[in-house]
Amino acid sequence: MAVLNPIKLIIDNYPEDQMEELDVVNNLENPELGSRTIPFGRELYIEADDFMEEPPKKYFRMFPGNEVRLMNAYFVKCTGCVKDENGNIVEVHGTYDPASKGGNSPDGRKVKGTIHWVAAKTAFHTEVRLYENLVDEEKGKLNEDGTLNFNPNSLTVLKDCVLEPSLKDAKAYDSFQFVRNGFFCVDCKDSEEGKPVFNRIVSLKSSFKLPK
Repeated sequence: MAVLNPIKLIIDNYPEDQMEELDVVNNLENPELGSRTIPFGRELYIEADDFMEEPPKKYFRMFPGNEVRLMNAYFVKCTGCVKDENGNIVEVHGTYDPASKGGNSPDGRKVKGTIHWVAAKTAFHTEVRLYENLVDEEKGKLNEDGTLNFNPNSLTVLKDCVLEPSLKDAKAYDSFQFVRNGFFCVDCKDSEEGKPVFNRIVSLKSSFKLPK
């Protein structure tokens, strides 16, 4: 799991000094790839767009009063958020159901949204680069003057992404699927020992699009 545009989620009823290890299957479609453990605690990072204070219809992620599943962890009900002096959201708050460990509730209740996360205390911070097509083919390969129609958003550099701590040991050319974000490869030139840089090589399409 990797959070590319992080915002902090604080689970107010989770013990403040507690950390636990959760067992996670590496690939649901191929159990032979085994499992790993990931740390979980009171303070987590989630994607900034996985929370909206006033969501549109068919938005099933975090918003005040809504309950979601933290992937491989617990059900969490959003209770609100904290903003800075400029009105920007800096923290999301919620409460968890201890009985829902593993992502299912004994009482059988269902949630529609599942989001990924990274524990704040053990998160690995690094740079991630998002590559898109160099030429914007949707608008045509050529401009009116015959020059190539370059895509100005062909590269986005994110400086402070947060990843599972085990990814700190990734080596050049190692490749991973970051859930809900795409497929990534460790850069062979700019990575350093203990601080790999990741390049997105294949993106994933989201089924949800925010209304304009």
